[in-house]
Amino acid sequence: MISAYITTHEGLVPVDTWEDGCWIKVVNPTEKEISLLVERFGVWIEFFTDPLDVDERARFEVDEGNVLILIRSPRREPEEAVIPYITLPIGIILTGHVIITVTLTEVDVLDEFLSGWVRNFDTRTRTRFALQICYRTALRFLRYLKDINRMSSQIEMNLHRSTTNVLLLDLFNLHKSLVFFTTSLRSNSLMVEKFSYSNILDMSDEEHDLYEEMVIENKQALEMANIYTSIIMGMTGTFASIINNNVNVVMKLLTSITILISLPTLIASIYGMNVHLPLQDNPFAFSFIMFCAVAASALGLFILVRWKVL
Repeated sequence: MISAYITTHEGLVPVDTWEDGCWIKVVNPTEKEISLLVERFGVWIEFFTDPLDVDERARFEVDEGNVLILIRSPRREPEEAVIPYITLPIGIILTGHVIITVTLTEVDVLDEFLSGWVRNFDTRTRTRFALQICYRTALRFLRYLKDINRMSSQIEMNLHRSTTNVLLLDLFNLHKSLVFFTTSLRSNSLMVEKFSYSNILDMSDEEHDLYEEMVIENKQALEMANIYTSIIMGMTGTFASIINNNVNVVMKLLTSITILISLPTLIASIYGMNVHLPLQDNPFAFSFIMFCAVAASALGLFILVRWKVL
C-alpha cells in the first residue's frame, strides 16, 4: 500500500501525486508497486526490499545521491500475542525531492506523525524529518521499556503467592522482548553514531542538535534495556526457587492435615472391629472414644506446631 502526504500551512495533508517535498509512506508493497517506485525515483530495488525483512539490521547505504537509513523500531503486539513487544525495521529513503518510508506492517512510530502527536515537522525538510523519525523511535523504546518495567513489577507481586509456572512464563516472554530491544538498540546506536563522521546527511546546526539528542536517547534506552534484562534474568531464577518453595509449603500443609485426620480414623477403625472391645458395654463409650479421637488430633497438632512443621 502506498500513500503520500505533504506538510502545508494546514498541517499534514494527503496528496494524490508524488510531488516534490512529499512523504511517501509504503507499507508491505507488492512487486508491482516496488517496480513503479524504482522506475519513478531511480532507486535501487534493495532499498525497498531490505526493510521488508524482519531480521534486517540497522544500517545506511548510499547510491547515486539516494540514501537508505534502515532503523529498527519497537512495536507493541496485540494482547493475545505471546511476546508483548517486538522490533521491526523501518526503511527511510532520502531522494533528491521526496522522503520515502518502507515498512512490512504499520509501525507505532510513523503513526505518531500521522495522528498529530509530533509537532514541528515538515516533510519538505527531508533530513530533519528523517532525524525526527529516528528520535521518536528512541523515545518509543523508552516508553515501552517503562511499560515492561511496570509489567515485571506486577508479575513480581503475584509470583510471591504463585505455585504455577504461568507467571514465570510471562516473565520469560518479557525477557524475550528485552532481548529484541537490546539487540535493536545496540544496532541503532552503532548506526546513528556513524552519521557524525560519514557526512551522508548535510545537517544544519539545528538538525545537529536534534541528532545529538537522538544519540543521547538511544544510549539511555540501551542502558535501561540492559538493566531491565539483568533484573528479569535474576528474577526468573529467584522466583523459580520461590515457586518450588511454595509448592513444598503446600505439600507440607497437606501432609500435616493428613496426619491429623488419620489419628481419629485409626481409633474409629479399631472400635469398628467386630470383636470384644473395652468399654463396649459402657453407656458412655461413644463419648469417651470421640474424646480420645479429638485429644489425639489436638496432641498431634500441638506437636506439629511445637516442631514448627505448621
